[in-house]
Amino acid sequence: MGISLAKCCLNWHARAWLILVWMVGVLPFQAAAQSYPNRPVKIVVPFAAGGPADNFGRFMAQRLQEAFKQPFIVENKPGAGSVIGTDFVAKSAADGYTLLMMSNAQTVNESLIPNKPYGLLKDFVGVAPINYSDLILVLNPALKTRTVAELIAYARANPGKLNYASSGSGTPYHMAGELFKNMAQVDMTHVPYKGSSGARTDILGGQVDLMFDAVTTMTDLVRGGKVIALATTGLSRSAIFTELPTLDEAGLKGFEATVWVGLMAPRGVPANVIESLNDAVRKIVTDPEVKALWAQRGAQPLVMSPADFDRYIQADVAKWSKIVSISGAKPD
Repeated sequence: MGISLAKCCLNWHARAWLILVWMVGVLPFQAAAQSYPNRPVKIVVPFAAGGPADNFGRFMAQRLQEAFKQPFIVENKPGAGSVIGTDFVAKSAADGYTLLMMSNAQTVNESLIPNKPYGLLKDFVGVAPINYSDLILVLNPALKTRTVAELIAYARANPGKLNYASSGSGTPYHMAGELFKNMAQVDMTHVPYKGSSGARTDILGGQVDLMFDAVTTMTDLVRGGKVIALATTGLSRSAIFTELPTLDEAGLKGFEATVWVGLMAPRGVPANVIESLNDAVRKIVTDPEVKALWAQRGAQPLVMSPADFDRYIQADVAKWSKIVSISGAKPD
């Protein structure tokens, strides 16, 4: 009886010790995850100020700061077609305190710039998509063409004379231009800028002839008569410009090019931190006030789980890889 009682006590002490060891190892990790974030979070925008990624990055930073009660700070690190800023995040600690505000420029770069110091699918994990919008094809008013057919006819009659601006190699605006060149069978010169603001300024000044830009950032200039809008790039008409045909309707069958933005993080960030961020983004982009505000600018929310967003990114990489190959686009 005494021996049996001693064994029982010994077993109880052993179990208690194991429980204590488990608590020491696990509880601090859980507490850290539950308290995320407990210091400022940096959102790196690898583009210049003024474009969709910058504008929506700042919008989301403000809303995430309100949700988490911690500062979310936007830091622009443009250069090399978004490679510089993206690489900075890839090399950052995988703790959830450095995030990447990305667009489909990054998915294009996987095939356009194969020798990057990082791999998007290897070094990053999707956090959450944010929204997407159509692009719009606009001209400087000095160019007298007023329809897509007239523009194509003029470009064919004057090979190499027209130029088009973009915010840099690999950006959605660049690839839309290359897709247009390929499908319309025209020769135009690409003029890359360090950001979309510079491209926008020069189309107003007449230094460049045309450009594809996001509906969200070009609407006021179109409505103000500063540029001539010919068409939008979705497969259905833009709710903002219902009077404009799509390029598909204008004769370039199957033409589709949009700009979308989202958040990614260095691979290795704890899954529960990713889930927490995804949940916060989901609540922001589905808020009726936010949806109505974005709809006025032509942006539509995107909602996905982290796993679904990863698959979405993979599919976009594959899509643009084909277009880069067909168009023969090269980094400038």
